[in-house]
Amino acid sequence: MNKRVLALLAATGASTIYGVNHTLAKGVMPTYIGAYGFILLRVLGASALFWLASIFTKSEKIDPKDYRRLLGCAVFGMFINMLAFFKGLSLSTPINSSVIITLSPVILLILSAIFLKEKIGFIKILGIAIGMLGALILVLFGASQQPNAPNIPLGNVLFFINGATYAVYLILVKPITHKYSTITLMKWLFLTGVILNLPFTITEFTAVDWLELPTRAIWIMIFVVAGTTFSTYFLNLYALKTLKASTVGAFIYLQPLIAVIFAVLVGADRITPIRAIAGLLIFTGVYLSTRTKKTVTS
Repeated sequence: MNKRVLALLAATGASTIYGVNHTLAKGVMPTYIGAYGFILLRVLGASALFWLASIFTKSEKIDPKDYRRLLGCAVFGMFINMLAFFKGLSLSTPINSSVIITLSPVILLILSAIFLKEKIGFIKILGIAIGMLGALILVLFGASQQPNAPNIPLGNVLFFINGATYAVYLILVKPITHKYSTITLMKWLFLTGVILNLPFTITEFTAVDWLELPTRAIWIMIFVVAGTTFSTYFLNLYALKTLKASTVGAFIYLQPLIAVIFAVLVGADRITPIRAIAGLLIFTGVYLSTRTKKTVTS
């Protein structure tokens, strides 16, 4: 099996883990652990795993000039981003979260135009408008609640905030990705994330009856920490060594497909006409806003 095939399988594996996570993480909230308690478990577990992994890698010192940027990355990528996603998931549905998350490239494009002065043509502007219209339809006209989803519109808004803050995180972290290894960046970012999240999440974390958790809930929590938070970074990193960043990034569009199939199969969610229409608008908008011109060769 050649390197490209292995890289494609790695990227597919990462997207599959992310897609399944929407339903699995939702399945233990809030019965066994609150959304904020889950965040503390996630950053604590990931921080411990990355620091453990750092024992077997070359030690790197952080340049003091990068401290402020690292703090900004942690605030947007390991604090606001996670708070918004997990709270949104506790209020809304797995299908909604997986659809709205695909707006991240669109939001990234908008922020890149504002802060990096990248040019946006008419087609991309049209794509942004169509994508945002799809998101608004989900928020304003979708079901307001369903079993285990008490406030779907608010949850959808939080998913949008999740996508926006993740886009900011990508812009902030990009300049330092070439200076430090993934392990070095992640161990410090997640450790900072623990400190930032602690005051807001410790109450729900300590409220968990850890000794009485059923086996299924324990395995899901392990999956979220070791799979969704830790393993995906290595799978994507392996894929990036062979594939273009844009190719790996395109795998985000697998998430809704996997998430919808898994959620429907296990009976955790259902497809409605409003979701189908909104999803079609969002995917169309993302396609138009992120497509690149192809050069024709003879």
